[in-house]
Amino acid sequence: MGGFLVWYSLSGMDKDKMIGYVKSANYGWIILGLFFGVLSHLSRAYRWKFLLQPMGYKPDFGNSTMAVIIAYLVNLAVPRAGEVSRALVMTNYEDIPFEKGFGTIVAERMADLLMMLIVIAITLFVQFDFIYNLLTKNFNPVKIIILLAGLIVGFLIFTRYVKKANSGIGLKIKNFVNGLIEGATSIFKMENKWAFIFHTVFIWVMYVAMFWVTIPSIEGLKVPFGAVLIGFIAGGFSIAATNGGIGLYPIAVAGAFMLFGVEKDPSEAFGWIMWTAQTLMIVVFGGLAFLLLPIYNKAK
Repeated sequence: MGGFLVWYSLSGMDKDKMIGYVKSANYGWIILGLFFGVLSHLSRAYRWKFLLQPMGYKPDFGNSTMAVIIAYLVNLAVPRAGEVSRALVMTNYEDIPFEKGFGTIVAERMADLLMMLIVIAITLFVQFDFIYNLLTKNFNPVKIIILLAGLIVGFLIFTRYVKKANSGIGLKIKNFVNGLIEGATSIFKMENKWAFIFHTVFIWVMYVAMFWVTIPSIEGLKVPFGAVLIGFIAGGFSIAATNGGIGLYPIAVAGAFMLFGVEKDPSEAFGWIMWTAQTLMIVVFGGLAFLLLPIYNKAK
């Protein structure tokens, strides 16, 4: 899928113009954007300790940071597998039970989902007409209701099975789910709730800042604030839908910009430069983390 999307995106581009945009790009803005990205990763690693401390775990910041970066790298290969690898790293090097570590990651994702909804709400306020038309044009209310009903019924059946289990695989599932619940609810037991909230907001401010400050790197690219927010959201969904947004990220971002009358060529160039910069950062730092993690812990 990613390969097809890359081909689809590049096939409709003027290659000479694209090369020209890459050569003329102001890489100072790109580096500044990557700096904001690094700050978001460090803040995420530091925030994690607030969820683990109520369960009696005090992970090393170096291990937490490398676990977070490795998770991003793994997600490039297998979507959502990064969360599993992140919990496994802490199990191996910090003796944190997998289900509890994974549960705290679920809690983090709940906080991140809330922040994404806040960004969407701000965007809805700024560009209400666009969001309304987008939703009514692309989503069938009947299908959404059927899907939600199916999920609710399946959840109720699963919950009843787990609660009654006293042995075998059912008991293992119950213990695993209980560990997940303990990890996920740790957010309500934190002594440093405000510090957690601060880092959560900071992470997302850095995400938006990374996206925003990279726009001036493309000469002549003028993007209104509403398009910045919608482009950021479109890019975020593309990353969730594919392996790190490969092929889809430039298409999604350029499509969002073009809805506001921004020219196609610089929009596509920005999407590719933004995605490439993020991906290279993850590959480089994630690869280093893979190499340094055993060395770092052996030194400890």
